[in-house]
Amino acid sequence: MSSFLYPDDLRYTKTHEWVRVEKEASGRSVAVVGITAFAIDALKDLVHVELPAVGRVFQAGQEAAEIESVKAVSPIYCPVAGEVVAVNTELENQLDRLAEDPYEKGWFFKVRITDPAGLDSLLDAAAYQKHCETESH
Repeated sequence: MSSFLYPDDLRYTKTHEWVRVEKEASGRSVAVVGITAFAIDALKDLVHVELPAVGRVFQAGQEAAEIESVKAVSPIYCPVAGEVVAVNTELENQLDRLAEDPYEKGWFFKVRITDPAGLDSLLDAAAYQKHCETESH
């Protein structure tokens, strides 16, 4: 059984990204993207993050960022199609925020969603927890 808690208000990918959907003032949906506590624990000893540029456009599943640990460099995939509208530059100098608060302060980037149907393919918290239980570190 996993010892991690996965917030019910988020959606998840099998590659360990999480998504929180927020509304812009214009009413358009924005996906806030980060990586889960499960992924952070598996990576251990984080040393660097490479964030996408604001204005970049990604398709769902496309590599958008990288997180580097002392062991490896791991891609961060964009869970939904859209344009990057913000990045969390504070992570670049404060990677400890990821372990301290992966679901609030530890977000990587925000994407204005161009295909809301893409959210339907993401996992809910219970399905993601089951997926993590089948993976070994």
